[in-house]
Amino acid sequence: MDQVYENYTEEDFEVWKVLFERQIKILPTAATQSYLDGLVDIKFHADKIPAFEETNKILSSLTGWELAVVPGIVPDYTFFELMSNKRFPATTWLRKMKELDYLEEPDMFHDVFAHVPLLTNESFVSFLQALSEIGLDYCGDDYAIDILSRVYWFTVEFGLIRENDNLRIYGAGILSSAGETVYSLSDEPTHHEFDVKKIANTGYRKDKFQTEYFIIDSYEQLYQSIPEIKEVLADMVAKHHQSKETAV
Repeated sequence: MDQVYENYTEEDFEVWKVLFERQIKILPTAATQSYLDGLVDIKFHADKIPAFEETNKILSSLTGWELAVVPGIVPDYTFFELMSNKRFPATTWLRKMKELDYLEEPDMFHDVFAHVPLLTNESFVSFLQALSEIGLDYCGDDYAIDILSRVYWFTVEFGLIRENDNLRIYGAGILSSAGETVYSLSDEPTHHEFDVKKIANTGYRKDKFQTEYFIIDSYEQLYQSIPEIKEVLADMVAKHHQSKETAV
């Protein structure tokens, strides 16, 4: 699939501009510095919907990653295979004006504005690639993929990071949401230190703000957690299948 740039409408450009300008007002004091630096490096602006061809040239030169156009949510194997090969799946369609604050399925603003700037961070993309390789090993095992999705959810989508004694956001699900950007850093939700076992045993909801967030101290810590993720996942999967065999 390709991005057909000439198909974007006036409403598409207006939606991108409204969402971009709304987030850019609050992210300088809320987002991780790595995201803010990446936003500059990747050259995103309010007045222009990103052209994937241009974005890929910049990304490729920085970390070797590129965007791969997908129609929407893709099967697990496709998702993990793309990212294990340094290709981040991204949609090209934008929400409508009446859908500015909530979508059931991620659109281009989430996939591109929220995710892409951090794809310029070497430790972060190394984590993404390694996590995807684990996913490929477990494709077809619904229980394992469910556990792995929790790790992805509470890091890549809804993770927080501590920088200079302040909480900052790196999760794309928060970075693309004006409401959750403010809420996630408030005293209302519960904030946990990064804990692989706890994350693996914590469920989540897609239809509301999170009630719990996990905090990393660095992107190196995230990447270095890969061996523990493998160990915890293997242990949980083994116990799960053992319990099923015992029940039979």
